[in-house]
Amino acid sequence: MVINFNYIFFIVFLVFVTNSNSSNKNYKNPDKPFIIVLDAGHGGHDPGNLGNGYREKDIVLKIVLKVGKILEKQPNFKVIYTRKTDVFVKLHERAPVANRADADLFVSVHCDAFTNNAFGAGTFVLGLHRSQANFEVAKRENEVIFLEDDYEENYEGFDPNSPESLIGMTLMQEEYLDQSILLASLIQNNFSKNLNRKDRSVKQAGFMVLYKSYMPSILIETGFLTNKQEGAYLNSTRGQNEIANEIAKGIITYKKSLSLSNETILDAANQIEKNNFQNNNQSENNYEGIEFRIQIAASSKKLELKPYNFNGLNNVQRKKEESLFKYYYGSTSDYNKIRSLKINAIEKGYKTSYIVAFKDGIKLKLSDVLNSTNK
Repeated sequence: MVINFNYIFFIVFLVFVTNSNSSNKNYKNPDKPFIIVLDAGHGGHDPGNLGNGYREKDIVLKIVLKVGKILEKQPNFKVIYTRKTDVFVKLHERAPVANRADADLFVSVHCDAFTNNAFGAGTFVLGLHRSQANFEVAKRENEVIFLEDDYEENYEGFDPNSPESLIGMTLMQEEYLDQSILLASLIQNNFSKNLNRKDRSVKQAGFMVLYKSYMPSILIETGFLTNKQEGAYLNSTRGQNEIANEIAKGIITYKKSLSLSNETILDAANQIEKNNFQNNNQSENNYEGIEFRIQIAASSKKLELKPYNFNGLNNVQRKKEESLFKYYYGSTSDYNKIRSLKINAIEKGYKTSYIVAFKDGIKLKLSDVLNSTNK
């Protein structure tokens, strides 16, 4: 999937601020620092790609350390690194660094390579690749697992050469896809607009390093070392400083957008929702065979289904989806009734709650249900 960010800031931002779930925990606790985990790809006995004699592992480490230095000067920011020196870190150990830190973002930095003279910067979120080119990029980065002695045990049969192996990987990051696309788009826009880099756009692909991260996560391909001119740029102090500065600015802007969404936009959107509901015909609006619920939270923690855990809400259900527990309030086939319950959830403090639809226990796309004639 290629994202056109001529309209991405309008569409994704609105989706992000109105449909985001309560995983944006930082803004329920303003004392908690905004935590970013920066991941320099490769390292140690894994040099990454060696286009034109440059070493990917050295370049991305320098860029990551520069990004961290900029962010550490920001108020209420905390930066954690998967590596700060030339050491080898297994792919499956990188995302858990962010999970253990209860991080708000995971950003992995790499350099690309190709057989021709391709050039330009691209940013990826985890998802099913929509082209062979996207698959090849992910395949190159994922093949590092073969450098690990115990990779068969750690990756449970995962095969970087098999597109089918990537399908199950995407489910975890669906929870954070909108936020990941927003961050990726901000950084990609900085590269193309501020540095005049060739825009290789925001795309989806199956990167193992992003798998199982419990927060918005992106992978940045800063450019092609196999391109003589671009390789020299990425290996230069100037190039590394410029790339690091634009990555850091994208992260800072992303954090500011979260504050804006929580303090202003969500309040406005929720008031519109309440006014629209009150002005509409509140007669029954049943969808046969459909169960509407309000998703109020998603967490790796298994909470007891007691009202005191959910701001006094009763009738909360818990459903295990992959490695997350999702918490749903209410259950009805009447869409007007579920909208009323959503207003109740909002007034109880769940401003980012949203309506989901199920049929026979399977989650459906809400817009498809509402556009159907199955009433």
